[in-house]
Amino acid sequence: MATAILGSRRTLIDTILPERSTVLQLALILGGSAVVALSARLTIPLPWVPITGQTYAVLLISALLGSRRGALALLIYLAEGLAGLPVFAFGHSAWTLSSAGVPTIIGPTAGYLWSYPCVGVVVGMLAERGWDRHIGRSIVAMIFGEVVIYAGGLAWLAHYVGLATALQVGLVPFLAGDTIKLLLAAATLPVGWRVLGEHLRSGQDAHIPPQRL
Repeated sequence: MATAILGSRRTLIDTILPERSTVLQLALILGGSAVVALSARLTIPLPWVPITGQTYAVLLISALLGSRRGALALLIYLAEGLAGLPVFAFGHSAWTLSSAGVPTIIGPTAGYLWSYPCVGVVVGMLAERGWDRHIGRSIVAMIFGEVVIYAGGLAWLAHYVGLATALQVGLVPFLAGDTIKLLLAAATLPVGWRVLGEHLRSGQDAHIPPQRL
Protein backbone atom coordinates (compact mmCIF):
# COMPACT_ATOMS: atom_id res chain seq x y z
CA MET A 1 0.00 0.00 0.00
CA ALA A 2 2.83 2.40 0.84
CA THR A 3 4.32 1.94 -2.64
CA ALA A 4 0.96 2.71 -4.26
CA ILE A 5 0.68 5.92 -2.23
CA LEU A 6 4.24 7.05 -2.79
CA GLY A 7 4.67 6.98 -6.54
CA SER A 8 7.94 6.36 -8.34
CA ARG A 9 9.98 9.51 -7.68
CA ARG A 10 11.27 11.05 -4.48
CA THR A 11 10.40 14.46 -3.10
CA LEU A 12 12.16 16.45 -0.40
CA ILE A 13 10.13 14.82 2.35
CA ASP A 14 11.08 11.36 1.08
CA THR A 15 14.75 12.25 1.36
CA ILE A 16 14.31 13.61 4.88
CA LEU A 17 12.10 10.67 5.95
CA PRO A 18 13.17 7.71 3.79
CA GLU A 19 11.03 5.18 5.67
CA ARG A 20 8.33 3.86 3.33
CA SER A 21 5.89 2.40 5.88
CA THR A 22 2.17 2.83 5.32
CA VAL A 23 1.76 4.38 8.77
CA LEU A 24 4.26 7.13 7.98
CA GLN A 25 2.71 7.84 4.59
CA LEU A 26 -0.77 8.13 6.09
CA ALA A 27 0.61 10.41 8.81
CA LEU A 28 2.16 12.68 6.18
CA ILE A 29 -1.10 12.82 4.23
CA LEU A 30 -3.18 13.63 7.31
CA GLY A 31 -0.55 16.12 8.45
CA GLY A 32 -0.71 17.84 5.06
CA SER A 33 -4.49 18.22 5.31
CA ALA A 34 -4.09 19.61 8.83
CA VAL A 35 -1.58 22.23 7.65
CA VAL A 36 -4.01 23.43 4.98
CA ALA A 37 -6.81 23.58 7.57
CA LEU A 38 -4.63 25.66 9.89
CA SER A 39 -3.65 28.00 7.05
CA ALA A 40 -7.36 28.66 6.40
CA ARG A 41 -7.52 30.30 9.83
CA LEU A 42 -5.27 33.08 8.53
CA THR A 43 -8.12 35.01 6.95
CA ILE A 44 -8.73 38.58 5.88
CA PRO A 45 -12.38 39.15 4.88
CA LEU A 46 -13.12 40.68 1.49
CA PRO A 47 -16.33 40.80 -0.57
CA TRP A 48 -17.04 37.37 -2.09
CA VAL A 49 -13.54 35.85 -1.71
CA PRO A 50 -11.38 36.25 1.44
CA ILE A 51 -7.61 36.37 1.58
CA THR A 52 -6.25 33.28 3.35
CA GLY A 53 -2.96 31.47 3.90
CA GLN A 54 -4.22 28.45 1.98
CA THR A 55 -2.45 29.19 -1.29
CA TYR A 56 0.98 28.94 0.32
CA ALA A 57 0.05 25.79 2.20
CA VAL A 58 -1.52 24.05 -0.80
CA LEU A 59 1.48 24.76 -3.04
CA LEU A 60 3.99 23.72 -0.38
CA ILE A 61 2.19 20.53 0.66
CA SER A 62 1.75 19.52 -2.97
CA ALA A 63 5.46 19.87 -3.67
CA LEU A 64 6.55 18.18 -0.44
CA LEU A 65 4.24 15.18 -0.71
CA GLY A 66 4.24 14.66 -4.46
CA SER A 67 1.34 14.05 -6.81
CA ARG A 68 -0.39 11.08 -5.16
CA ARG A 69 -0.01 12.00 -1.51
CA GLY A 70 -0.53 15.70 -2.22
CA ALA A 71 -3.79 15.06 -4.04
CA LEU A 72 -4.91 12.65 -1.30
CA ALA A 73 -4.09 15.18 1.45
CA LEU A 74 -6.17 17.82 -0.31
CA LEU A 75 -9.04 15.44 -1.02
CA ILE A 76 -9.05 14.54 2.68
CA TYR A 77 -9.10 18.26 3.50
CA LEU A 78 -12.27 18.64 1.41
CA ALA A 79 -13.71 15.48 2.97
CA GLU A 80 -13.13 16.93 6.43
CA GLY A 81 -15.16 19.97 5.42
CA LEU A 82 -17.88 17.74 3.98
CA ALA A 83 -17.94 15.84 7.28
CA GLY A 84 -18.81 19.10 9.04
CA LEU A 85 -15.38 19.94 10.46
CA PRO A 86 -14.54 23.69 10.62
CA VAL A 87 -11.52 23.48 8.29
CA PHE A 88 -12.40 26.18 5.74
CA ALA A 89 -11.89 29.95 6.00
CA PHE A 90 -13.51 31.64 9.04
CA GLY A 91 -13.82 28.21 10.68
CA HIS A 92 -16.56 27.20 8.26
CA SER A 93 -17.43 23.68 7.21
CA ALA A 94 -18.72 22.64 3.80
CA TRP A 95 -22.28 23.18 5.02
CA THR A 96 -21.89 26.66 6.52
CA LEU A 97 -23.95 29.12 4.51
CA SER A 98 -21.83 31.30 2.24
CA SER A 99 -22.36 34.95 1.33
CA ALA A 100 -24.66 33.75 -1.47
CA GLY A 101 -26.90 31.91 0.99
CA VAL A 102 -25.87 28.42 -0.15
CA PRO A 103 -23.47 25.93 1.50
CA THR A 104 -19.79 26.87 1.20
CA ILE A 105 -19.01 23.72 -0.79
CA ILE A 106 -21.13 25.03 -3.68
CA GLY A 107 -20.83 28.74 -2.83
CA PRO A 108 -18.87 31.44 -4.65
CA THR A 109 -15.48 30.22 -3.39
CA ALA A 110 -16.10 26.51 -4.04
CA GLY A 111 -14.13 26.53 -7.29
CA TYR A 112 -10.96 27.49 -5.42
CA LEU A 113 -11.50 24.67 -2.92
CA TRP A 114 -12.20 22.00 -5.55
CA SER A 115 -9.08 23.03 -7.47
CA TYR A 116 -6.78 22.04 -4.60
CA PRO A 117 -6.50 18.30 -5.38
CA CYS A 118 -5.69 19.20 -9.00
CA VAL A 119 -2.92 21.46 -7.72
CA GLY A 120 -1.65 18.51 -5.70
CA VAL A 121 -1.34 16.46 -8.88
CA VAL A 122 0.24 19.19 -11.04
CA VAL A 123 2.72 20.69 -8.56
CA GLY A 124 3.44 17.32 -6.97
CA MET A 125 4.26 15.77 -10.34
CA LEU A 126 6.64 18.60 -11.19
CA ALA A 127 8.33 18.28 -7.79
CA GLU A 128 8.79 14.55 -8.39
CA ARG A 129 10.64 15.48 -11.56
CA GLY A 130 13.04 17.73 -9.70
CA TRP A 131 11.44 21.10 -10.41
CA ASP A 132 11.55 21.94 -6.70
CA ARG A 133 15.35 21.79 -6.50
CA HIS A 134 16.16 25.03 -8.33
CA ILE A 135 14.53 28.38 -7.74
CA GLY A 136 13.70 29.13 -11.39
CA ARG A 137 11.86 25.89 -12.11
CA SER A 138 10.34 25.93 -8.63
CA ILE A 139 8.76 29.31 -9.39
CA VAL A 140 7.40 27.97 -12.71
CA ALA A 141 5.93 24.93 -10.92
CA MET A 142 4.18 27.20 -8.41
CA ILE A 143 2.86 29.40 -11.23
CA PHE A 144 1.28 26.31 -12.80
CA GLY A 145 -0.34 25.61 -9.44
CA GLU A 146 -1.66 29.17 -9.17
CA VAL A 147 -3.09 28.95 -12.67
CA VAL A 148 -5.01 25.81 -11.68
CA ILE A 149 -6.39 27.54 -8.56
CA TYR A 150 -7.48 30.65 -10.44
CA ALA A 151 -8.93 28.68 -13.36
CA GLY A 152 -11.18 26.68 -11.05
CA GLY A 153 -11.97 29.54 -8.72
CA LEU A 154 -12.82 32.17 -11.32
CA ALA A 155 -14.80 29.82 -13.54
CA TRP A 156 -17.07 28.90 -10.63
CA LEU A 157 -17.28 32.41 -9.20
CA ALA A 158 -18.36 33.71 -12.62
CA HIS A 159 -21.57 31.68 -12.28
CA TYR A 160 -22.51 33.95 -9.37
CA VAL A 161 -21.23 37.37 -10.41
CA GLY A 162 -20.29 37.17 -14.11
CA LEU A 163 -16.80 36.92 -15.55
CA ALA A 164 -15.92 40.62 -15.42
CA THR A 165 -16.86 40.94 -11.75
CA ALA A 166 -15.20 37.60 -10.98
CA LEU A 167 -11.92 38.95 -12.29
CA GLN A 168 -12.36 42.13 -10.23
CA VAL A 169 -13.18 40.40 -6.93
CA GLY A 170 -11.54 36.99 -7.39
CA LEU A 171 -8.27 37.83 -9.13
CA VAL A 172 -7.10 41.43 -8.99
CA PRO A 173 -7.12 41.84 -5.15
CA PHE A 174 -5.05 38.67 -4.76
CA LEU A 175 -2.29 39.11 -7.33
CA ALA A 176 0.20 40.87 -5.06
CA GLY A 177 -0.36 38.63 -2.03
CA ASP A 178 -0.43 35.42 -4.06
CA THR A 179 2.78 36.43 -5.81
CA ILE A 180 4.46 36.77 -2.41
CA LYS A 181 3.06 33.42 -1.24
CA LEU A 182 4.10 31.79 -4.51
CA LEU A 183 7.66 33.08 -4.19
CA LEU A 184 7.85 31.98 -0.55
CA ALA A 185 6.70 28.47 -1.45
CA ALA A 186 9.05 28.37 -4.44
CA ALA A 187 12.03 29.49 -2.33
CA THR A 188 11.29 27.16 0.60
CA LEU A 189 11.93 23.99 -1.39
CA PRO A 190 15.33 24.75 -3.00
CA VAL A 191 16.52 26.08 0.36
CA GLY A 192 15.36 22.84 1.97
CA TRP A 193 17.24 20.77 -0.60
CA ARG A 194 20.37 22.88 -0.12
CA VAL A 195 20.28 22.60 3.69
CA LEU A 196 19.68 18.86 3.43
CA GLY A 197 22.56 18.46 0.98
CA GLU A 198 24.92 20.35 3.27
CA HIS A 199 23.80 18.23 6.22
CA LEU A 200 24.38 15.01 4.31
CA ARG A 201 27.81 16.17 3.14
CA SER A 202 28.83 17.17 6.66
CA GLY A 203 27.70 13.77 7.91
CA GLN A 204 29.78 12.03 5.28
CA ASP A 205 32.82 14.16 6.12
CA ALA A 206 32.46 13.26 9.80
CA HIS A 207 32.81 9.57 8.94
CA ILE A 208 35.91 9.97 6.74
CA PRO A 209 38.98 8.83 8.72
CA PRO A 210 41.83 11.32 9.03
CA GLN A 211 44.63 11.04 6.49
CA ARG A 212 47.98 9.79 7.76
CA LEU A 213 50.85 12.20 7.31
